[in-house]
Amino acid sequence: MKKAVRIALTGVLAALAVAVGYLEFLLPSDIAGIPGIKPGFANILVMAALYLLGTGEAAFVSAAKITVFWLVFGSFTSFIYSLCGGVLSFAVMVLLKKTNRFGHVGVSVGGAVTHNVGQTAVAALMLGDGYVFYYLPVLLVAAAVTGTLNGLIIKAALPPLSKALHRTE
Repeated sequence: MKKAVRIALTGVLAALAVAVGYLEFLLPSDIAGIPGIKPGFANILVMAALYLLGTGEAAFVSAAKITVFWLVFGSFTSFIYSLCGGVLSFAVMVLLKKTNRFGHVGVSVGGAVTHNVGQTAVAALMLGDGYVFYYLPVLLVAAAVTGTLNGLIIKAALPPLSKALHRTE
């Protein structure tokens, strides 16, 4: 793939991740009556970058999403939560993908689960109270569901995206 195409696609995926993140921000914070649950659709764009472009470009998409969202909509506290969840999630997705033992759904679920683990750990540190971990099983079940959905979406989207990108060469 040409360098210009890689750069342009990275920028498009980053912009879309920010836009999708904003749409998720508009959703109520208690989907299905469960506080703290979000679908994580912006992560689909990070995974698209990871599978289509590579680790560096995907890291940029993830970092851009976290940083732009913080600068426009967030507080320093929300930035810390997003950064810790995002970095842990991204690292796990990269590792799971590199093993070639997990498909798109497994990589997505791994990312979703560890995002919640990272944010719960931050909450425990910030509050100085480990009781927040009692809520983690609820978050992990939700992460398994949303991660599966997002993994199925990226699995379906990658073949046509890859085919379209090969036409640009």
